[in-house]
Amino acid sequence: MTFHGFGYIALVLVLVLGAAFPLGAYMARLFRGEVHWLAPIERGIYRLCGIDPARQMGWGAYAIALLMFSVAHFLLLYAILRLQYYLPFNPQHIAGMAPMLAFNTAASFTTNTNWQAYSPESQISNGAQMFGLAVHMFLSAAAGIAVAAALMRAFTSGGLKTLGNVYADITRITLYLLLPIALIAAVLLLVSGVPMTFAPFAQVHTLAGGVQTIARGPVALQEVIKNLGTNGGGFFNANAAHPFENPTGLTNLLEIWLLLVIGFALPIAFGHMIGRKREGVALFAAMAIILGFAMVGTYAAEAANNPILVHAGIAAHPGNMVGKEMRFGIAQSTTFNTAATGTSTGAVNSFTDSYMPLGGLVPMFLMQLDEVAPGGVGSGLYGMVLFALLAVFVAGLMVGRTPEYLGKKVQAKEIKLAMLAVLVQTLFILAGAGFSLLTKSGLGSLANAGPHGLSEMLYGWTSATENNGSAFAGLSANTPLLDYGLGAAMLFGRFAVLIPVLAIGGSLAAKPKLPHSAGTFPTDGSLFVGLLIGVIIILGGLQFMPADTLGPLAEHYLLLAGKTF
Repeated sequence: MTFHGFGYIALVLVLVLGAAFPLGAYMARLFRGEVHWLAPIERGIYRLCGIDPARQMGWGAYAIALLMFSVAHFLLLYAILRLQYYLPFNPQHIAGMAPMLAFNTAASFTTNTNWQAYSPESQISNGAQMFGLAVHMFLSAAAGIAVAAALMRAFTSGGLKTLGNVYADITRITLYLLLPIALIAAVLLLVSGVPMTFAPFAQVHTLAGGVQTIARGPVALQEVIKNLGTNGGGFFNANAAHPFENPTGLTNLLEIWLLLVIGFALPIAFGHMIGRKREGVALFAAMAIILGFAMVGTYAAEAANNPILVHAGIAAHPGNMVGKEMRFGIAQSTTFNTAATGTSTGAVNSFTDSYMPLGGLVPMFLMQLDEVAPGGVGSGLYGMVLFALLAVFVAGLMVGRTPEYLGKKVQAKEIKLAMLAVLVQTLFILAGAGFSLLTKSGLGSLANAGPHGLSEMLYGWTSATENNGSAFAGLSANTPLLDYGLGAAMLFGRFAVLIPVLAIGGSLAAKPKLPHSAGTFPTDGSLFVGLLIGVIIILGGLQFMPADTLGPLAEHYLLLAGKTF
């Protein structure tokens, strides 16, 4: 561990957190309908799609419209992947995907998971990459932010019957937020050497006299939205470790910033929306504290001496560089991967399967906290609000008061829905991983035995259900069990949370907004931030401790004893 490593983590957090405040203020104006600098284009989209932006929707109509929107885009992407051989921009004549893999991929990109059970440069055409996968990166990210915006509106006033218009929200978020940042960042990546072309793969002659094929394509814009929208689906199998996706230390810093900035800006936008900025800062602080400790923990685990080398008599070494790029080193690698798992982004610039056991545990545990530090774009904010409701409920039980959050009474209905959203993902993760380890197909997908094999499977189901998309590289996921099972987990993990969130929003919106009084439990100070973090760890993370103990923790203690599998 070095001062440089900790300094890099501090630099990342300062750049992200500094940008989150002005961006959050801008996003609040966007959610209130006050941003109009592309009004002609916006009106043209509404006319073309037959959208009436003035039509308001209750939570049920909002949820149904979002589900139908997602179903349509799932089917469209499935068709593109199956038929890509016959579609334009396929200079390599790549064949269409098999049905089970196309189902898994369509579910993955529709739910903002972007799990990839294939090698993109050899199994996805340029056209399918850009017009299939990249388009869904924009739309799935916009859908998540739209749900967060709808939930924010529930706290703005009392007696509300509607939460907005989902089609207008998705249009405005894409047009005024995602596209402008993506275009600017794509230009920066282009200048840094990231390709953006529809030309065929390059054929070059090597010094040894052979011929090598170098994959290239429309990488730059897809690379930006993959990070900005917390998607994670790389153009190349090596993802952000590939020099065409992430060539330098500066692009690595830019991509980490893109991963985190919207997630941290959303609680600031929340505070502006409800007219109480300190409330948003409290949620922001909880996210930042959890992620900061996770970044330091992962870096410390990877920079420490490897117990295997210590037992071999090698006392000093530069830390665990296995699976990491020399151009990045340990600090830049672990910071990127922790940011990617703190958000719901499957992007990696090093391979978590090669991390030390505790280094792999921290990213997995971040996902098991229900992706709230800062989580996916939109999903992190509404997940944090769910935990805030549970925190005020716990506080109410301790002091004998009816729980209240931001002027809204929190009653049995909201708590039941919040617990449903939290527990349903845990059930799917543990049941899915447990069942897979009981089958011949599941065991055959593991590259390792013992605790590390358990970690591979547990990480895979956690990543899919929490809509992250990263993986321990030792898991061979392109099997019927995992293609269909993890595809179902992605869909379930997205919509089994999203619908209860909108139901909570509808219930709270209809309630009167009570004035702040001397008896109101304060939710904008350090006491609440500590309570909130405790509730997240206890209700979100400790459910997984038995499984984590048998996986990465057991492996860690075996390594300390000088034993490996």
